Amino acid sequence: MFWAGVDVGAATTKAAILDKKANLVSFHVQKSGVDYVSGSRECLEKALERGGISEDSLKGIVATGYGRYNVPGAKLVKTEISCHTKGCFFHFPEACTIVDIGGQDCKVIRVDDSGKRTAFKMNRKCAAGTGAFLEEVSLRLGLDVSQLDSLARVSTKRIKLGSYCTVFTSTEILALIRKGEKVEDIVRGLFEAIAQRLLEMDPLQGTIVMTGGVVAHNPVLVDVLGEKIPGPIKVPPHPQLMGAFGAALYGLEQEGESISEVPRAGNNIVERSSPIYNPG
Repeated sequence: MFWAGVDVGAATTKAAILDKKANLVSFHVQKSGVDYVSGSRECLEKALERGGISEDSLKGIVATGYGRYNVPGAKLVKTEISCHTKGCFFHFPEACTIVDIGGQDCKVIRVDDSGKRTAFKMNRKCAAGTGAFLEEVSLRLGLDVSQLDSLARVSTKRIKLGSYCTVFTSTEILALIRKGEKVEDIVRGLFEAIAQRLLEMDPLQGTIVMTGGVVAHNPVLVDVLGEKIPGPIKVPPHPQLMGAFGAALYGLEQEGESISEVPRAGNNIVERSSPIYNPG
């Protein structure tokens, strides 16, 4: 029997299916679109199909994310903050600061050594430093967003972008292009700007755990941030799924399963950059 977590974000919807030992047996990620009800249902159906799991085998669904109240059939609804905390602490049972970078927002969550959330901050007023920011700027550069990570890795010059606003950054990029700066150096500057934005949101100290779609698809950001802070940076397997994964863990707890006794997937955990991140 399985539990499913469905995370309906503003940009993407994620479904994760766990067995009773908290193993991730299947998942699916897709754009959220404008119909959260049908989109979340479709996302879960594809995760079930991918894992060869019948819907009758599901013990229940736990919904989270921006559109969590639009998930049909959900037995439990939890905030994305709670679910990210639950998922990350499962992989890293220690005091840490979770940095989640999604399509429309950035979250910084402080967790103590018992897994309790002690503080939380979120950029509510601007999408700068999010997936939407990268998509908009990549269009300005005539690139597909999937090219950004590889370009940033071959940069040989550090360019500082002074603006964090997406509109102002686009204007600044035009000036850099006119100046003759290389595209890869401009792209690296974008990730430098995102890292600086995170540091201005909240001082990042101790162990940092990074999650979200931006991290999954652009692991170079882990390297960039790592150059600016002294502590270790850790990334769980499937960082884009942490909200859905944590939601499913809440489902297991509803059934009385003790996830504290389940072995962590330590052999799948990576620190700093790695080419084996699996964004799904």
